Amino acid sequence: MKHYSALSMPRLGIKSVVWAVLFLLCTYKTTIGQPLCKLTIDDFQVAPRYNNQGTIAYTNCSINFKYHAFRERGYYRLNFDIQLTLNTDRSWLDKSRVTSPEMLAEVLNHEQGHYDIAWLEQQELKRTVSKTVFHEDYQRTAQNIFDRIDAKYKQLNSDYDADTQHMLNRVQQHSWDVYFKKKLEPTASSYK
Repeated sequence: MKHYSALSMPRLGIKSVVWAVLFLLCTYKTTIGQPLCKLTIDDFQVAPRYNNQGTIAYTNCSINFKYHAFRERGYYRLNFDIQLTLNTDRSWLDKSRVTSPEMLAEVLNHEQGHYDIAWLEQQELKRTVSKTVFHEDYQRTAQNIFDRIDAKYKQLNSDYDADTQHMLNRVQQHSWDVYFKKKLEPTASSYK
């Protein structure tokens, strides 16, 4: 990879969708209103993998999207469990290439943006499914919701890396930092 983070989504069963996202998060079960996690160097727990594309950090997290369906008066009620988890056993940072505390702060800040994108996706998934009325085709409807929202945030993640040139364009990085601050304003002051 040419950058610090990337996305991928494997296709799994309809009732349990696991989204493997390559960017840094903190491990905890997130619910709407729960504080965001502030990333630290301790979140990178495995040895770096070297490549010829200049990658300094690789992060991996999952959004687990599961539900239980209950039939009620002509429709289905779905109880969702949508969790965001850092896979620290697959996330790394090449500390030998971080030459100063300022550079480490920049890398962590950039990765924080990827975390923020994942957190925003999780929150949008939760909001959307909580407002959806499900019928006989609830499995397809739930999968379509996930696919639509996932595609939106994959594109946002791609735009983030392209615009910031993977954090190297400091002007664009600052613009994105402002964007994240505005999007996360109600929760940003409560980083965990």
